[in-house]
Amino acid sequence: MKKFFLTLLVVAVIISSFVTVEAKKFGENYQLDKVLIFSRHNIRSPNIDRTRDLTPQKWFKWTAASGELSLRGGLLETSLGQYFRKYLVDENFMTENYQPTAGEFRFYANSIQRTVATAKYFSSGLLPVANVEIEHALPLGNWDDVFNAKFNFMNEKYLADVTKSLKEYCGVEDLRLTGSNLKNEIALLENVLDFKNSRYARKTGETSMSTNATEFILELDKTPVFRGSMLPIYSSADALIMQYYETGAAFGKKLSDKQWHQIGNVKEFSIGMIGIENIAVNVSQPLMKFLSDELASDRKFSFVCGHDSNINEILSVLNVEDYSLPETVEYRTPIGGKILIERWKNISDGQDYVSLNFVYMSDAQIKNLSPFTLENPPKIYPLRLKGLQTNSDGLYLLSDVEKRFSDALAKFDELKNG
Repeated sequence: MKKFFLTLLVVAVIISSFVTVEAKKFGENYQLDKVLIFSRHNIRSPNIDRTRDLTPQKWFKWTAASGELSLRGGLLETSLGQYFRKYLVDENFMTENYQPTAGEFRFYANSIQRTVATAKYFSSGLLPVANVEIEHALPLGNWDDVFNAKFNFMNEKYLADVTKSLKEYCGVEDLRLTGSNLKNEIALLENVLDFKNSRYARKTGETSMSTNATEFILELDKTPVFRGSMLPIYSSADALIMQYYETGAAFGKKLSDKQWHQIGNVKEFSIGMIGIENIAVNVSQPLMKFLSDELASDRKFSFVCGHDSNINEILSVLNVEDYSLPETVEYRTPIGGKILIERWKNISDGQDYVSLNFVYMSDAQIKNLSPFTLENPPKIYPLRLKGLQTNSDGLYLLSDVEKRFSDALAKFDELKNG
């Protein structure tokens, strides 16, 4: 009998050791020693003033003021922070209930309620007993230049090049017709909103959403945005997606996954314009300098919270391969999504490596509000850098990634002086 129990004990120890190895992302040969996260804020209320008149239907009773983080967004972000706590403890990056020393962990957000609140909720899940400070540079309600994707230089040649790039991206020769290639998506929006009976339609006399009067703002110190006929199209798609996250429905109408993806396509098309390479290189320079400094710092952990536009900029200037995230209507920059950059020390060869992933919530996970755990993680999608090779474990050399950041900054000078 003693031999039997001794055998069981040995087997249990062996199994336990295998479980530990399996729990490690890259096995015992690597040690995680630095984490840099760039996060989009979690679920927010839409711009209520823009969407109020676009439908006779009653919108969801938003749980926050216009543009602010919703209650569901706060719950989900806290759960994401809790998941990262369990994951980082499992990787021996920190201990449970860790309390960082001064400057060891940093939380930095745009000076807007939804980004500051997202960082706060995430930090409460990650470090529940630490007295975490959320840094933001300006009084609440003002856009920090780090996140304010505005043109940092402008001249005639550059304006002509950007205009040409926009026409190619939008698939039109006349930028006033932007959106004309989204006929099916816009027809769906009109039907879901009952747009023809909206207050907007009564005021303007337009019973369908126009795609013939878009105007782009392409000026120094201003964000490259559109106004005119494309704005209500984008605003309604954005609001419907936020309502979908909150309720799973569109004014009681049952939409298929394909139809929700069509609505997501309007949003991703609109916000994706800022990821056009010669736009992204210009507007992202302050943010890329900030992230490059964080990556090079001695800090152990950095959480930087901004917007979907920022994610588009970052991925464009880092030259990330195109992708489409599964199980989400926002298939490029989903709500609460995070670019996760991790530095790993290879114990065998002494080299530093980097993993690059997109961490996000599936639509089902948002709907179900299931706690994120090691057994029920958020979605994790590997991002690939064009022109760079990984090792057999799918990791990039740190020196290659650092060079990709420095090259992104150099592109700005080349474009400006070109």
